[in-house]
Amino acid sequence: METSSAPPPSIDVREILAKRDLKVVFQPLIDLTSLEIYAYETLVRCQAFRSPPEFISAAVDQGCVGELGRTIRELAVDGCRDHPLFVNIDPHEFDQGWLIRPDDPIFGHPHDFHLEITESVPLSHHKHCSGVLNEVRRRGARLAVDDLGAGYSNLKYISDLSPEIVKIDRGLVKDLHLDKRLQTLVGAIVYLCERLGAKVVAEGIETVEEFEAVVGAGVHYGQGYFLARPGNPLPTVASDILAKCRPIIDTARG
Repeated sequence: METSSAPPPSIDVREILAKRDLKVVFQPLIDLTSLEIYAYETLVRCQAFRSPPEFISAAVDQGCVGELGRTIRELAVDGCRDHPLFVNIDPHEFDQGWLIRPDDPIFGHPHDFHLEITESVPLSHHKHCSGVLNEVRRRGARLAVDDLGAGYSNLKYISDLSPEIVKIDRGLVKDLHLDKRLQTLVGAIVYLCERLGAKVVAEGIETVEEFEAVVGAGVHYGQGYFLARPGNPLPTVASDILAKCRPIIDTARG
């Protein structure tokens, strides 16, 4: 996960939310068996801040990260009505009550809706957070654990939360094709997640060689600049990229 210094206090996040001076872009997650788009991840953008983490950090500091999360989910559903969605949730949102409101946009989305919680930041107030998650999951939302392998790492986190999806951080994907031991580790993570009832996404795929390596490790879904960059309207995978990927998939099936 990116980190950055706190923004100047003059930037009022609530004013940005009131003016809707933000947008979302979408990046596809690709099924590594069919090469079809499985879902889209929603990523927030705001010109007033240098990076999305800085924007979210400011919202946390100003006590309005729940309102920001709600706005992002509204924009996500409005911009991607025909596909499953992934949206990042900051752990501080669990303290503000927005997620469990019955009119939250995620409950009206006609496809699967995954809430992503980063694995690189441990949940505080675990019992309370689990209660909120259980409530939204009873209403149909699904859970994805993000950034597995980035910094803080606790596999019990996955056991406790029972996510439907686990996303492997770019740090485990970079140059995966060059490191046999790392390939063994990623393959073992996939096996473990499958045994726990979760599918695995490899994030940050940037080369055809990395793509081939994650396919060889048994990863279920792929995401990254090699496949498609974030965009709005919804981006698709270019035909020349699909042409490079298909022989790799066919070989893995054979």
